[in-house]
Amino acid sequence: MQMINKLRRRLILVSMLSLLLVLGSIVTAANLINWRQITQDADSILDVLAENEGFFPELREDFGGGPWDGETAPARPEGESAATMPEGETTENRPVNNREKWRNDLRGRGLSQETPFESRFFSVKYNEDGSVDDVEITRIASVSEEDAISYAEEILAKGRTRGFYGSYRYLVCNESADSGDSVGQRVILLDRQNQLATLKHFVLASYGLSALGLLLVLILITLLSGRIIRPFVDNYEKQRRFITDAGHELKTPLAIIEADSEVLEMDLGEDNEWLSDIRKQTRRLAELTANLIFLARSEESTGTAQRIDFPLSDVVEESAESYQGPAMAGGQSFEMTVEPMLSLCGDEKQIRQLVGILMDNALKYTPAGGDIRLTLKKDGKWLRLSVCNTAENIKKEQLPHLFDRFYRTDASRNSATGGYGIGLSIAQAIVAGHKGQIKATTADECSLTITASFPAG
Repeated sequence: MQMINKLRRRLILVSMLSLLLVLGSIVTAANLINWRQITQDADSILDVLAENEGFFPELREDFGGGPWDGETAPARPEGESAATMPEGETTENRPVNNREKWRNDLRGRGLSQETPFESRFFSVKYNEDGSVDDVEITRIASVSEEDAISYAEEILAKGRTRGFYGSYRYLVCNESADSGDSVGQRVILLDRQNQLATLKHFVLASYGLSALGLLLVLILITLLSGRIIRPFVDNYEKQRRFITDAGHELKTPLAIIEADSEVLEMDLGEDNEWLSDIRKQTRRLAELTANLIFLARSEESTGTAQRIDFPLSDVVEESAESYQGPAMAGGQSFEMTVEPMLSLCGDEKQIRQLVGILMDNALKYTPAGGDIRLTLKKDGKWLRLSVCNTAENIKKEQLPHLFDRFYRTDASRNSATGGYGIGLSIAQAIVAGHKGQIKATTADECSLTITASFPAG
């Protein structure tokens, strides 16, 4: 059940992260587009003001309705046909009223004809010597001349030509006389408070609704995730039950085979090659069956097994000492460093089995002349049991698979080294049952270190 719950949590986590990434990208993109539009509209208005000495032409007293450009003919009345136009005048060459030209220019910049009447702005003009020449605040009520000059000086001190000053979008431009000679600078500030407030409300609303949506989706996925993984759970339960049942069913014939071989051994003698081979393979099969049953039961366990405090240092040292002889016989050096007086709350029998698995694995895969080191120490809030051994051709990409069932680094599965590739799977199950962690590392691909960490308290 632990693996099923872990899979369910992972499904929920992946689903929520995917939704968060997609929804967050969409909402962020929408807000950035709004921000960019506000900035572009403000810059377009500022460009118009800069081209007209800090005013909208239509609001200038000398603009009025405006005469025709170079002409005195009135605008063609609505419904006038080409036949009634003055002689020589066509739709293409008829002059355009100043006001009409101005409105066409606004449309060309993506602005509304109402923009001059909706905009609140002010400007400060400076002479070449840096003195204030003119302050224009007629189009804004909340700013005095002193405020306008103070804002402009702070903007000039920044050294930037465009940007935001509080809720104002500003532009610093040079103004030239008719001759083209520079006559100073003008700082124009456009009030964007309403637009920025609208953007702020949109940002809060969009992210707030997104968070609410994520919460609702989380609730739905949590409720429905059980149904989503139900087929997998059913298949997994069937597989686990099959392993357990098959293991128990195999125990009886294996026991009978072993008993019969012992009877035959009494008649044929202990040196019979065939009987020795039968008993050897029977023991291997019995061991494999017991290991598979252990794995199935460990996955079924809910973690409520009784745990007791026991001297971990003594258990590890006693379990590892029995491997000094096999290591010496195989031409391997064995070094053991165990910090004394360490204790652990858990299953002593399983910890002994864990030490045996790690040491057996090290003995099998350490070549003659290699080194094996066992270390037990307290590291902060963890008790770390590690076994390091010399290894041949251990690749880093193999490390994540070492704890997979029936995985062996030797692809040919040579029986010379023995084993079925489930020892480390059992070690992982034992460590997980004690709320610990286990990992495999290699520093130079010529050695392997397996470290099991347990909570110290």
